[in-house]
Amino acid sequence: MSATPLPGLEHLSTAVMLLDGNMRVKYANPAAENLFALSSRNLIGQSFPQTLQGAARLDGAISQALRENASVIEHDLILGMLPGQAVLHLNCSVTPVELGGSFVLVEFHQIDQQLKIAREERLLDQSEATRALIRNLAHEIKNPLGGIRGAAQLLERELEQPELREYTQVVMKEADRLQLLMDRLLTPHRLPQFGEVNIHEVLERVRSLVLAETPKGIVIVRDYDFSLPLLNGDKEQLIQAVLNIVRNAVQAMLGKGRITLRTRATRQVTLAKKRYRLALALQIMDDGPGIPDTIRDKIFFPLVSGREDGHGLGLTLAQTFINQHHGTIEYDSVPGNTCFTLLLPLQNHLENGAGQ
Repeated sequence: MSATPLPGLEHLSTAVMLLDGNMRVKYANPAAENLFALSSRNLIGQSFPQTLQGAARLDGAISQALRENASVIEHDLILGMLPGQAVLHLNCSVTPVELGGSFVLVEFHQIDQQLKIAREERLLDQSEATRALIRNLAHEIKNPLGGIRGAAQLLERELEQPELREYTQVVMKEADRLQLLMDRLLTPHRLPQFGEVNIHEVLERVRSLVLAETPKGIVIVRDYDFSLPLLNGDKEQLIQAVLNIVRNAVQAMLGKGRITLRTRATRQVTLAKKRYRLALALQIMDDGPGIPDTIRDKIFFPLVSGREDGHGLGLTLAQTFINQHHGTIEYDSVPGNTCFTLLLPLQNHLENGAGQ
């Protein structure tokens, strides 16, 4: 086998290793050498579990990836380094590759678990405070809107010149538009109606709706893991959450581009201060222009939009619905590659004592 089994790996900024079915290292790119503070000479040919403490947890993920010939995501992996070195907190993905045998490509992403948990808690608190403020404002605005529309109707009846009714119609139509906006702001207050949900039925519904709205120019690719168990959730809310994200992608791409819907199982996930052995990772990826830098930190805020004609409620509602399912939404975005990741817990796989 050549020193670089797959072209371009040495140029990646993320750490990548190629392992065989016995978890022996066949290749490590420079980023992996830097991450683990070990040279390729000390890594290649070694059994990965013996090289780093805690790597044995990857064995199950590698076996699953090879058995199902599908990618497996492992979250919150903790690897013990050599004495005197720091412990690494990592997410990693395991992907089978065809190289004339049983091989997997393992990509590591370093995370700071404490910062991640703190950020999630801050976002949850901020989201709840924002929703409460918006609900209060919506209630206050709805009452005068009704009065304005009623006054416009009465005024229209008294007008002797028909051409002047154009102006009262403008008032009533704008009042109706604002009324609809207020109703949408109040919608998330409805509690979800939980039941067994097949996430792929949700995605197929979204796919059919989007393709009906934009029959030309949009390609939606399915990358499903059909072995996933049923989800405990509100089917309509999940459809709306995914639909809002996909519609945003379609609008950002001006109706032309490629969207990928991917489902995977992910293990050892902490969501809403509870630890789950198994969770659903739903990724929505597009090849559009990416999220503008000016709104990256506030895309989930209401009334924030990257489009002049956007109302800025789609992602706010999506985040609200996913939070009500005790899940999270994260995203990465660069021009040509935007990925929203929805993590949803599988309730039957809650770890004993989690969150207590």
